[in-house]
Amino acid sequence: MADRQKILIVDDDENIAELISLYLTKECFETRMVHDGDEAIPAFLDFQPDAIILDLMLPGMDGYEICREIRKSSNVPIIILSAKGEVFDKVLGLELGADDYMIKPFDNKELVARIKALLRRSKVIIEPAPSKTTPLDPSIQAISYPGLSVNLTNYSVIYQGKPLIMPPKELELLYFLAASPNKAFTRDQLLNNIWGYDYPGDTRTVDVHIKRIREKIKDCDEWQIVTVWGVGYKFTLLV
Repeated sequence: MADRQKILIVDDDENIAELISLYLTKECFETRMVHDGDEAIPAFLDFQPDAIILDLMLPGMDGYEICREIRKSSNVPIIILSAKGEVFDKVLGLELGADDYMIKPFDNKELVARIKALLRRSKVIIEPAPSKTTPLDPSIQAISYPGLSVNLTNYSVIYQGKPLIMPPKELELLYFLAASPNKAFTRDQLLNNIWGYDYPGDTRTVDVHIKRIREKIKDCDEWQIVTVWGVGYKFTLLV
């Protein structure tokens, strides 16, 4: 039997953590609970989870700091689950590397559904992407430009000849833009295509992810990610 996928739950409210663990266990996940922020990183390194549910307000290291530290070395999917519902909190969480943000109180079935959706997109296998823009195998979704290869089939990015750690939503957004070069997309179009029509966030989510992509991938002489003022973004070929 295949190994169960592992979820690390970081929440100082033991009742909430137990409830989440119960629902995930019913869905055949293996869980581990941590109630102190200072224990989160050691638990992450030891447990090697497939996804993390992370509260923000914790004793010891807070959720923002935990997210920042994990993103230095891993693209494991992170869902922030917090009572902090201000736009600033959501944007900051996304800027630091979270893939999703849910507000307490929450629906357990929705949380499980979001975890499953993230896990479906996060099977990362680091290997060189095909050298041609159009792959020979039509089942492989991959695209390549000078210095950049993005493979949506195995969720890998090769930048300047080296594998690049990139969370699923950033990779999907980059692939979507690069797959339609020179075509401008509005923020609403990008939000709907990458996050889905029922995503509760706003278009600033797109801006946050573009910012994070640009911090990792610099423009080159052959292409660049361009802001189309008043509209959105496009991946522009310069030659």
